[in-house]
Amino acid sequence: MGPKDGRSGDFALRPLRTPEEFRNAEELQRAALGVESPLTVPAALLRSVQDNGGLVLGAFADIYLAGVVASTIGWDGTTLFHLSLGTVVRPEYQSHRLGTRLKAYQREEVLRLGLAEVRWAFDPLQRAAAALGVRRLGARPDRYLANYLGHLEPPHQPRDESDRLHLRWALNDPEVERRLGGALPRPEDDLRREAGSFAIVRTEPGESGLRLPTEVVEPTGAQASLEIPFDLGSIRTHEPASVRRWRHAVRDAFRMAFDLGYVVDDFASVTREHERRAYYLLSHPPAPPESPPAG
Repeated sequence: MGPKDGRSGDFALRPLRTPEEFRNAEELQRAALGVESPLTVPAALLRSVQDNGGLVLGAFADIYLAGVVASTIGWDGTTLFHLSLGTVVRPEYQSHRLGTRLKAYQREEVLRLGLAEVRWAFDPLQRAAAALGVRRLGARPDRYLANYLGHLEPPHQPRDESDRLHLRWALNDPEVERRLGGALPRPEDDLRREAGSFAIVRTEPGESGLRLPTEVVEPTGAQASLEIPFDLGSIRTHEPASVRRWRHAVRDAFRMAFDLGYVVDDFASVTREHERRAYYLLSHPPAPPESPPAG
């Protein structure tokens, strides 16, 4: 039984069906990611995914493909899950929360297949990807992958290392259901939590006025925050040599935090003193009580 058609506001949600639609999906990726992006999934592969246990789901404005999400069967030796290959929305529709709608549709269809988890990896410096996966969907990072795809050369941009943050999305988790239903922390709650958290990545404004990392500090306490650029595109434009500086600071910070047992449980963008900043929010689960000595 194939995926069900659906609707979300002004968009029809349904699987891609025709060769032309799969070609449109490839073109959509090039429009959103760049014509020469090495991350584009070809139309032929998307069609094969759809026909062999995977999902390639589109959001249509009338007959116009506005966004697409694709995933396929994954296996880690013990668990079957869906591996998400990407969620891409045309630039002109990115203010419609279409990424969230597509992922919610993907969740419904993966659950219909009898699976309970979707996994994927994304660039941890990309605020929009973190806001979607961690904040709005409730997916949880479980490991950091340094230079996962080797060095990438984005069009007209300096060579960059392809670090990725790996996410696991537990589809039946009550917190996931709450977040998809719109139950998110309030802005004042985010400000309060960030202010009370240990700052792992210390930053200061650079010559361009954009924040740059100055130090990575080992966290202590129950809560910590890990800052990333609010706008990576501006860093690439105005401080291109600092992309590597951000990349390595965030890499070191995540590795340190994970080694110490911290977990990422949220992501927040906050405004303080007219400056917008972005943070992963981490907590350290309390240690289990020690068992009393035998006898």
